[in-house]
Amino acid sequence: MNGRAELTRSLKLRHIVVIGLGYMAPMAVFDTFGIVSGETGGHVPAAYAVTLLAILFTAASYGKMVRLFPSAGTAYTYTQQTIHPYAGFLVGWASLLDYLFLPMINALLTGVYLSSVFPDVSTAWWIIGFIVLVTGLNVFRVTVTASVNSILVLFQVVVVVLFAGLAIRGLMQGDGLGHVFNLRPFLSPDMSVIALLSGASILCFSFLGFDAVTTLTEETVDAKKTIPRGIMLVALAGGALFITASYFMQSLFPDVSVLSDPEAASAEIALFIGGTIFQLIFLAAALSSTLASGLVSVTSVTRLLYAMGRDGFLPRRWFGYVHPKLRTPLLNVLLVGALMLFALYMDLLTATSFINFGALIAFSFVNISVMAYYFRKQKNKHIKDWWGFVLSPLIGTTFIAFLWVNLEATSMMLGLLWTFVGLIYLLYLVKVKKTNLEMVKFEE
Repeated sequence: MNGRAELTRSLKLRHIVVIGLGYMAPMAVFDTFGIVSGETGGHVPAAYAVTLLAILFTAASYGKMVRLFPSAGTAYTYTQQTIHPYAGFLVGWASLLDYLFLPMINALLTGVYLSSVFPDVSTAWWIIGFIVLVTGLNVFRVTVTASVNSILVLFQVVVVVLFAGLAIRGLMQGDGLGHVFNLRPFLSPDMSVIALLSGASILCFSFLGFDAVTTLTEETVDAKKTIPRGIMLVALAGGALFITASYFMQSLFPDVSVLSDPEAASAEIALFIGGTIFQLIFLAAALSSTLASGLVSVTSVTRLLYAMGRDGFLPRRWFGYVHPKLRTPLLNVLLVGALMLFALYMDLLTATSFINFGALIAFSFVNISVMAYYFRKQKNKHIKDWWGFVLSPLIGTTFIAFLWVNLEATSMMLGLLWTFVGLIYLLYLVKVKKTNLEMVKFEE
Protein backbone atom coordinates (compact mmCIF):
# COMPACT_ATOMS: atom_id res chain seq x y z
CA MET A 1 0.00 0.00 0.00
CA ASN A 2 1.59 3.25 -1.27
CA GLY A 3 5.02 1.58 -1.15
CA ARG A 4 4.93 1.15 2.62
CA ALA A 5 6.35 -1.99 4.20
CA GLU A 6 3.72 -4.51 5.30
CA LEU A 7 3.49 -7.40 7.75
CA THR A 8 4.68 -10.75 6.36
CA ARG A 9 3.01 -14.14 6.62
CA SER A 10 5.21 -16.55 8.59
CA LEU A 11 3.01 -18.04 11.34
CA LYS A 12 1.51 -21.52 11.10
CA LEU A 13 -1.22 -23.28 13.06
CA ARG A 14 1.12 -24.45 15.85
CA HIS A 15 2.35 -20.88 16.36
CA ILE A 16 -1.20 -19.54 16.57
CA VAL A 17 -2.20 -22.16 19.16
CA VAL A 18 0.77 -21.52 21.49
CA ILE A 19 0.38 -17.75 21.15
CA GLY A 20 -3.30 -18.04 22.05
CA LEU A 21 -2.55 -20.29 25.02
CA GLY A 22 0.22 -17.95 26.14
CA TYR A 23 -2.21 -15.03 26.07
CA MET A 24 -4.75 -17.13 27.97
CA ALA A 25 -2.20 -17.93 30.72
CA PRO A 26 -3.03 -21.54 31.77
CA MET A 27 -1.69 -20.96 35.29
CA ALA A 28 -4.52 -18.47 35.88
CA VAL A 29 -6.72 -21.44 36.81
CA PHE A 30 -4.91 -21.62 40.16
CA ASP A 31 -5.36 -17.93 40.92
CA THR A 32 -9.16 -17.88 40.53
CA PHE A 33 -9.90 -21.29 42.05
CA GLY A 34 -10.55 -20.21 45.64
CA ILE A 35 -12.88 -17.35 44.68
CA VAL A 36 -14.92 -19.37 42.16
CA SER A 37 -15.12 -22.42 44.43
CA GLY A 38 -16.75 -20.30 47.11
CA GLU A 39 -19.05 -18.71 44.51
CA THR A 40 -20.19 -22.05 43.03
CA GLY A 41 -20.30 -24.09 46.22
CA GLY A 42 -17.42 -26.35 45.18
CA HIS A 43 -18.18 -26.82 41.47
CA VAL A 44 -15.35 -24.99 39.70
CA PRO A 45 -14.81 -27.58 36.91
CA ALA A 46 -18.56 -27.51 36.16
CA ALA A 47 -18.39 -23.70 35.89
CA TYR A 48 -15.44 -24.00 33.51
CA ALA A 49 -17.39 -26.49 31.37
CA VAL A 50 -20.35 -24.10 31.16
CA THR A 51 -18.02 -21.20 30.31
CA LEU A 52 -16.27 -23.20 27.59
CA LEU A 53 -19.56 -24.21 26.01
CA ALA A 54 -20.79 -20.61 26.02
CA ILE A 55 -17.53 -19.13 24.76
CA LEU A 56 -17.40 -21.54 21.79
CA PHE A 57 -20.35 -19.71 20.21
CA THR A 58 -18.40 -16.44 20.24
CA ALA A 59 -15.29 -18.29 19.03
CA ALA A 60 -17.32 -19.55 16.07
CA SER A 61 -18.34 -15.95 15.29
CA TYR A 62 -14.69 -14.88 15.25
CA GLY A 63 -13.93 -17.74 12.86
CA LYS A 64 -16.65 -16.64 10.44
CA MET A 65 -15.47 -13.03 10.45
CA VAL A 66 -11.83 -13.99 9.86
CA ARG A 67 -12.81 -15.90 6.72
CA LEU A 68 -14.73 -12.89 5.42
CA PHE A 69 -12.40 -10.10 6.58
CA PRO A 70 -8.84 -11.43 7.14
CA SER A 71 -7.35 -8.40 8.87
CA ALA A 72 -5.24 -7.64 11.94
CA GLY A 73 -8.01 -5.28 13.08
CA THR A 74 -10.16 -8.09 14.58
CA ALA A 75 -13.44 -6.75 16.14
CA TYR A 76 -12.61 -3.23 14.95
CA THR A 77 -12.47 -4.37 11.32
CA TYR A 78 -15.48 -6.71 11.54
CA THR A 79 -17.73 -3.95 12.93
CA GLN A 80 -16.36 -1.42 10.47
CA GLN A 81 -17.12 -3.69 7.49
CA THR A 82 -20.57 -4.95 8.55
CA ILE A 83 -22.13 -2.07 10.49
CA HIS A 84 -20.35 1.29 9.97
CA PRO A 85 -16.74 2.55 9.89
CA TYR A 86 -17.34 4.90 12.84
CA ALA A 87 -18.92 2.13 14.91
CA GLY A 88 -15.87 0.02 14.07
CA PHE A 89 -13.55 2.72 15.37
CA LEU A 90 -15.43 2.97 18.68
CA VAL A 91 -15.33 -0.83 19.09
CA GLY A 92 -11.60 -0.80 18.37
CA TRP A 93 -11.09 2.12 20.75
CA ALA A 94 -12.95 0.29 23.54
CA SER A 95 -11.07 -2.95 22.78
CA LEU A 96 -7.80 -1.13 23.37
CA LEU A 97 -8.71 -1.18 27.07
CA ASP A 98 -8.39 -4.96 27.05
CA TYR A 99 -5.25 -5.08 24.93
CA LEU A 100 -3.40 -2.16 26.57
CA PHE A 101 -4.02 -3.02 30.20
CA LEU A 102 -3.31 -6.77 30.08
CA PRO A 103 0.46 -6.20 29.66
CA MET A 104 0.31 -3.89 32.69
CA ILE A 105 -1.46 -6.54 34.75
CA ASN A 106 1.23 -9.07 33.85
CA ALA A 107 3.93 -6.56 34.79
CA LEU A 108 2.23 -5.98 38.17
CA LEU A 109 1.86 -9.73 38.80
CA THR A 110 5.52 -10.30 37.93
CA GLY A 111 6.47 -7.65 40.47
CA VAL A 112 4.30 -9.31 43.12
CA TYR A 113 5.72 -12.80 42.48
CA LEU A 114 9.37 -11.77 42.42
CA SER A 115 9.05 -9.43 45.40
CA SER A 116 7.76 -12.34 47.48
CA VAL A 117 11.00 -14.23 46.71
CA PHE A 118 13.37 -11.23 46.76
CA PRO A 119 11.82 -8.78 49.25
CA ASP A 120 14.96 -6.63 49.37
CA VAL A 121 14.61 -5.65 45.69
CA SER A 122 12.10 -2.92 44.90
CA THR A 123 8.98 -4.10 43.04
CA ALA A 124 9.48 -1.22 40.60
CA TRP A 125 12.72 -2.76 39.31
CA TRP A 126 10.99 -6.06 38.54
CA ILE A 127 8.22 -4.23 36.69
CA ILE A 128 10.73 -2.19 34.65
CA GLY A 129 12.75 -5.33 33.86
CA PHE A 130 9.60 -7.09 32.67
CA ILE A 131 8.65 -4.16 30.42
CA VAL A 132 12.12 -3.97 28.86
CA LEU A 133 12.14 -7.72 28.18
CA VAL A 134 8.71 -8.04 26.53
CA THR A 135 9.21 -4.83 24.56
CA GLY A 136 12.65 -5.94 23.36
CA LEU A 137 11.40 -9.33 22.19
CA ASN A 138 8.49 -7.74 20.31
CA VAL A 139 10.87 -5.55 18.32
CA PHE A 140 11.97 -8.62 16.36
CA ARG A 141 9.94 -10.65 13.86
CA VAL A 142 6.78 -12.26 15.19
CA THR A 143 8.35 -15.73 14.85
CA VAL A 144 10.73 -14.81 17.70
CA THR A 145 7.73 -14.07 19.94
CA ALA A 146 6.13 -17.37 18.88
CA SER A 147 9.29 -19.37 19.62
CA VAL A 148 9.84 -17.88 23.09
CA ASN A 149 6.16 -18.26 23.85
CA SER A 150 6.23 -21.95 22.86
CA ILE A 151 8.87 -22.68 25.52
CA LEU A 152 6.97 -20.75 28.20
CA VAL A 153 3.63 -22.42 27.42
CA LEU A 154 5.20 -25.89 27.29
CA PHE A 155 6.67 -25.35 30.76
CA GLN A 156 3.25 -24.33 32.12
CA VAL A 157 1.60 -27.42 30.61
CA VAL A 158 4.29 -29.65 32.14
CA VAL A 159 3.64 -28.10 35.57
CA VAL A 160 -0.13 -28.62 35.21
CA VAL A 161 0.50 -32.29 34.28
CA LEU A 162 2.88 -32.64 37.25
CA PHE A 163 0.23 -31.08 39.49
CA ALA A 164 -2.34 -33.59 38.23
CA GLY A 165 0.06 -36.47 38.96
CA LEU A 166 0.68 -35.25 42.52
CA ALA A 167 -3.05 -34.74 43.02
CA ILE A 168 -3.78 -38.31 41.92
CA ARG A 169 -1.22 -39.55 44.44
CA GLY A 170 -2.86 -37.51 47.20
CA LEU A 171 -6.38 -38.69 46.32
CA MET A 172 -5.24 -42.32 46.28
CA GLN A 173 -3.83 -41.78 49.78
CA GLY A 174 -7.24 -40.56 51.00
CA ASP A 175 -6.85 -36.78 50.74
CA GLY A 176 -9.88 -34.64 49.82
CA LEU A 177 -12.69 -36.72 48.34
CA GLY A 178 -10.46 -39.78 48.51
CA HIS A 179 -11.23 -40.92 44.95
CA VAL A 180 -9.48 -40.12 41.67
CA PHE A 181 -12.75 -40.29 39.74
CA ASN A 182 -15.69 -38.49 41.28
CA LEU A 183 -18.69 -36.63 39.85
CA ARG A 184 -18.99 -34.33 42.88
CA PRO A 185 -17.00 -31.41 41.33
CA PHE A 186 -19.32 -31.50 38.29
CA LEU A 187 -22.68 -32.51 39.73
CA SER A 188 -24.19 -32.78 43.18
CA PRO A 189 -27.66 -32.48 44.76
CA ASP A 190 -26.84 -29.09 46.32
CA MET A 191 -25.52 -27.51 43.09
CA SER A 192 -27.13 -24.16 42.20
CA VAL A 193 -27.52 -23.19 38.54
CA ILE A 194 -27.51 -19.48 39.44
CA ALA A 195 -24.28 -19.90 41.42
CA LEU A 196 -22.78 -21.87 38.53
CA LEU A 197 -23.58 -19.07 36.07
CA SER A 198 -22.20 -16.51 38.48
CA GLY A 199 -18.95 -18.48 38.64
CA ALA A 200 -18.93 -18.75 34.85
CA SER A 201 -19.18 -14.96 34.57
CA ILE A 202 -15.89 -14.71 36.52
CA LEU A 203 -14.16 -17.47 34.57
CA CYS A 204 -15.10 -16.05 31.16
CA PHE A 205 -12.09 -13.76 31.32
CA SER A 206 -9.79 -16.78 31.71
CA PHE A 207 -10.55 -17.51 28.05
CA LEU A 208 -9.23 -14.21 26.72
CA GLY A 209 -6.69 -15.32 24.14
CA PHE A 210 -8.73 -17.26 21.62
CA ASP A 211 -9.83 -13.89 20.22
CA ALA A 212 -6.40 -12.22 20.41
CA VAL A 213 -4.92 -14.50 17.75
CA THR A 214 -7.12 -12.76 15.17
CA THR A 215 -4.79 -9.74 15.44
CA LEU A 216 -2.13 -11.94 13.79
CA THR A 217 -4.26 -12.69 10.73
CA GLU A 218 -2.01 -10.71 8.37
CA GLU A 219 1.07 -12.58 9.61
CA THR A 220 -0.40 -16.08 9.24
CA VAL A 221 -0.01 -18.46 6.32
CA ASP A 222 -3.40 -19.29 4.74
CA ALA A 223 -5.09 -17.19 7.43
CA LYS A 224 -8.67 -17.88 6.30
CA LYS A 225 -8.21 -21.53 7.27
CA THR A 226 -5.51 -21.36 9.91
CA ILE A 227 -6.92 -18.64 12.19
CA PRO A 228 -10.46 -20.16 12.57
CA ARG A 229 -8.91 -23.54 13.36
CA GLY A 230 -6.49 -21.90 15.79
CA ILE A 231 -9.32 -20.03 17.54
CA MET A 232 -11.21 -23.25 18.22
CA LEU A 233 -8.10 -25.20 19.22
CA VAL A 234 -7.02 -22.48 21.66
CA ALA A 235 -10.47 -22.38 23.28
CA LEU A 236 -10.72 -26.18 23.50
CA ALA A 237 -7.14 -26.75 24.68
CA GLY A 238 -7.42 -23.96 27.25
CA GLY A 239 -10.76 -25.32 28.42
CA ALA A 240 -9.32 -28.83 28.77
CA LEU A 241 -6.41 -27.51 30.86
CA PHE A 242 -8.70 -25.42 33.07
CA ILE A 243 -11.23 -28.20 33.63
CA THR A 244 -8.53 -30.80 34.38
CA ALA A 245 -6.57 -28.64 36.83
CA SER A 246 -9.70 -27.36 38.59
CA TYR A 247 -11.12 -30.91 38.85
CA PHE A 248 -8.09 -32.12 40.79
CA MET A 249 -7.99 -28.99 42.97
CA GLN A 250 -11.69 -29.33 43.75
CA SER A 251 -11.26 -33.05 44.51
CA LEU A 252 -8.45 -32.24 46.95
CA PHE A 253 -10.26 -29.23 48.46
CA PRO A 254 -14.02 -29.77 48.17
CA ASP A 255 -14.38 -27.09 50.87
CA VAL A 256 -12.00 -24.17 50.34
CA SER A 257 -12.79 -22.75 53.78
CA VAL A 258 -10.03 -25.02 55.12
CA LEU A 259 -7.50 -22.85 53.28
CA SER A 260 -6.01 -19.93 55.19
CA ASP A 261 -6.75 -17.52 52.31
CA PRO A 262 -9.14 -18.92 49.65
CA GLU A 263 -8.71 -15.79 47.49
CA ALA A 264 -4.94 -16.40 47.18
CA ALA A 265 -4.83 -20.15 47.53
CA SER A 266 -2.44 -21.20 44.76
CA ALA A 267 0.80 -21.08 46.78
CA GLU A 268 -0.82 -22.90 49.72
CA ILE A 269 -2.21 -25.62 47.43
CA ALA A 270 1.20 -26.08 45.76
CA LEU A 271 2.88 -26.42 49.16
CA PHE A 272 0.27 -28.92 50.36
CA ILE A 273 0.44 -31.12 47.30
CA GLY A 274 4.18 -31.20 46.59
CA GLY A 275 6.13 -29.49 49.36
CA THR A 276 8.56 -26.58 49.12
CA ILE A 277 10.28 -27.79 45.94
CA PHE A 278 7.03 -28.01 44.00
CA GLN A 279 6.00 -24.64 45.40
CA LEU A 280 9.15 -23.11 43.86
CA ILE A 281 8.46 -24.88 40.54
CA PHE A 282 4.91 -23.60 40.75
CA LEU A 283 6.15 -20.03 41.27
CA ALA A 284 8.43 -20.38 38.25
CA ALA A 285 5.44 -21.52 36.18
CA ALA A 286 3.41 -18.54 37.41
CA LEU A 287 6.24 -16.22 36.31
CA SER A 288 6.42 -17.92 32.91
CA SER A 289 2.67 -17.40 32.64
CA THR A 290 2.88 -13.64 33.20
CA LEU A 291 5.82 -13.39 30.80
CA ALA A 292 4.08 -15.37 28.06
CA SER A 293 0.83 -13.45 28.44
CA GLY A 294 2.63 -10.10 28.59
CA LEU A 295 4.72 -10.95 25.54
CA VAL A 296 1.82 -11.86 23.26
CA SER A 297 -0.52 -9.18 24.59
CA VAL A 298 2.00 -6.57 23.45
CA THR A 299 2.11 -8.33 20.07
CA SER A 300 -1.70 -8.18 19.84
CA VAL A 301 -2.20 -4.53 20.80
CA THR A 302 0.51 -3.32 18.43
CA ARG A 303 -1.26 -5.08 15.52
CA LEU A 304 -4.63 -3.58 16.43
CA LEU A 305 -3.05 -0.12 16.59
CA TYR A 306 -1.43 -0.83 13.22
CA ALA A 307 -4.79 -1.66 11.60
CA MET A 308 -6.41 1.48 13.01
CA GLY A 309 -3.44 3.59 11.92
CA ARG A 310 -3.36 2.11 8.41
CA ASP A 311 -7.01 3.08 7.94
CA GLY A 312 -6.36 6.64 9.13
CA PHE A 313 -8.29 6.60 12.42
CA LEU A 314 -4.95 7.04 14.19
CA PRO A 315 -2.01 9.05 12.76
CA ARG A 316 -0.93 6.92 9.82
CA ARG A 317 2.77 7.85 9.78
CA TRP A 318 3.25 6.45 13.27
CA PHE A 319 0.63 3.76 13.83
CA GLY A 320 0.56 2.46 10.25
CA TYR A 321 4.35 2.14 10.09
CA VAL A 322 6.04 -1.26 9.62
CA HIS A 323 9.82 -1.52 9.84
CA PRO A 324 11.07 -2.61 6.39
CA LYS A 325 13.57 -5.18 7.72
CA LEU A 326 12.05 -6.36 10.99
CA ARG A 327 8.51 -6.42 9.51
CA THR A 328 7.01 -5.39 12.83
CA PRO A 329 5.06 -2.22 13.75
CA LEU A 330 8.17 -0.98 15.55
CA LEU A 331 6.88 2.44 16.60
CA ASN A 332 3.76 0.88 18.10
CA VAL A 333 5.91 -1.60 20.06
CA LEU A 334 7.99 1.23 21.52
CA LEU A 335 4.88 3.27 22.35
CA VAL A 336 3.17 0.36 24.14
CA GLY A 337 6.40 -0.30 26.04
CA ALA A 338 6.39 3.31 27.23
CA LEU A 339 2.70 3.16 28.19
CA MET A 340 3.35 0.02 30.24
CA LEU A 341 5.38 2.16 32.63
CA PHE A 342 2.05 3.37 34.03
CA ALA A 343 1.98 -0.01 35.79
CA LEU A 344 4.37 1.58 38.29
CA TYR A 345 1.51 3.80 39.48
CA MET A 346 -1.41 1.33 39.24
CA ASP A 347 -2.91 -1.47 41.26
CA LEU A 348 -4.28 -4.79 40.00
CA LEU A 349 -7.92 -3.94 40.74
CA THR A 350 -7.90 -0.77 38.61
CA ALA A 351 -6.10 -2.42 35.68
CA THR A 352 -8.48 -5.40 35.73
CA SER A 353 -11.49 -3.08 35.71
CA PHE A 354 -10.36 -1.63 32.39
CA ILE A 355 -9.82 -5.05 30.80
CA ASN A 356 -13.29 -6.50 31.40
CA PHE A 357 -15.18 -3.71 29.62
CA GLY A 358 -12.96 -3.83 26.52
CA ALA A 359 -13.22 -7.61 26.23
CA LEU A 360 -17.02 -7.62 26.48
CA ILE A 361 -17.33 -4.87 23.85
CA ALA A 362 -15.24 -6.93 21.43
CA PHE A 363 -17.12 -10.18 22.14
CA SER A 364 -20.52 -8.48 21.78
CA PHE A 365 -19.81 -6.76 18.49
CA VAL A 366 -18.18 -9.76 16.84
CA ASN A 367 -21.41 -11.71 17.40
CA ILE A 368 -23.49 -8.74 16.25
CA SER A 369 -21.25 -8.35 13.18
CA VAL A 370 -21.99 -11.90 12.07
CA MET A 371 -25.73 -11.24 12.18
CA ALA A 372 -25.32 -7.82 10.55
CA TYR A 373 -23.33 -9.38 7.71
CA TYR A 374 -26.07 -11.93 7.05
CA PHE A 375 -28.91 -9.41 6.98
CA ARG A 376 -27.09 -6.46 5.36
CA LYS A 377 -24.28 -7.87 3.20
CA GLN A 378 -24.87 -11.51 2.25
CA LYS A 379 -26.38 -11.62 -1.22
CA ASN A 380 -27.60 -15.21 -1.37
CA LYS A 381 -29.42 -16.08 1.84
CA HIS A 382 -30.24 -19.72 2.58
CA ILE A 383 -32.17 -21.26 5.43
CA LYS A 384 -29.17 -23.49 6.17
CA ASP A 385 -27.16 -20.37 7.05
CA TRP A 386 -29.51 -19.45 9.89
CA TRP A 387 -27.66 -21.55 12.45
CA GLY A 388 -24.18 -20.17 11.68
CA PHE A 389 -25.12 -16.56 10.98
CA VAL A 390 -28.14 -15.95 13.21
CA LEU A 391 -28.82 -18.54 15.93
CA SER A 392 -25.23 -19.33 16.96
CA PRO A 393 -24.12 -15.68 17.32
CA LEU A 394 -27.44 -14.92 19.03
CA ILE A 395 -26.66 -17.56 21.66
CA GLY A 396 -23.18 -16.07 22.02
CA THR A 397 -24.66 -12.59 22.43
CA THR A 398 -27.09 -13.86 25.08
CA PHE A 399 -24.27 -15.24 27.19
CA ILE A 400 -22.25 -12.04 26.79
CA ALA A 401 -25.35 -10.07 27.85
CA PHE A 402 -25.36 -12.08 31.10
CA LEU A 403 -21.73 -11.06 31.63
CA TRP A 404 -22.65 -7.41 31.04
CA VAL A 405 -25.27 -7.65 33.80
CA ASN A 406 -22.63 -8.99 36.19
CA LEU A 407 -19.95 -6.46 35.23
CA GLU A 408 -18.61 -4.42 38.14
CA ALA A 409 -19.84 -0.83 38.33
CA THR A 410 -16.23 0.44 38.31
CA SER A 411 -15.50 -1.39 35.04
CA MET A 412 -18.64 0.03 33.45
CA MET A 413 -17.90 3.61 34.49
CA LEU A 414 -14.26 3.52 33.41
CA GLY A 415 -15.21 1.86 30.12
CA LEU A 416 -17.94 4.37 29.32
CA LEU A 417 -15.61 7.25 30.15
CA TRP A 418 -12.94 5.84 27.82
CA THR A 419 -15.53 5.33 25.07
CA PHE A 420 -16.73 8.93 25.47
CA VAL A 421 -13.15 10.14 25.01
CA GLY A 422 -13.01 8.03 21.83
CA LEU A 423 -16.26 9.57 20.58
CA ILE A 424 -14.91 13.12 21.09
CA TYR A 425 -11.72 12.16 19.23
CA LEU A 426 -13.78 10.64 16.39
CA LEU A 427 -15.87 13.82 16.04
CA TYR A 428 -12.68 15.89 15.90
CA LEU A 429 -11.19 13.55 13.32
CA VAL A 430 -14.21 13.57 11.02
CA LYS A 431 -15.83 16.97 11.53
CA VAL A 432 -12.86 19.23 12.32
CA LYS A 433 -9.78 17.63 10.80
CA LYS A 434 -11.73 15.94 7.97
CA THR A 435 -9.24 13.06 7.89
CA ASN A 436 -9.05 10.98 4.73
CA LEU A 437 -9.83 7.37 5.70
CA GLU A 438 -8.37 4.53 3.59
CA MET A 439 -10.14 1.45 4.85
CA VAL A 440 -9.13 -1.94 3.49
CA LYS A 441 -11.45 -3.39 0.83
CA PHE A 442 -12.30 -7.09 1.00
CA GLU A 443 -13.55 -9.27 -1.82
CA GLU A 444 -16.36 -11.63 -0.84
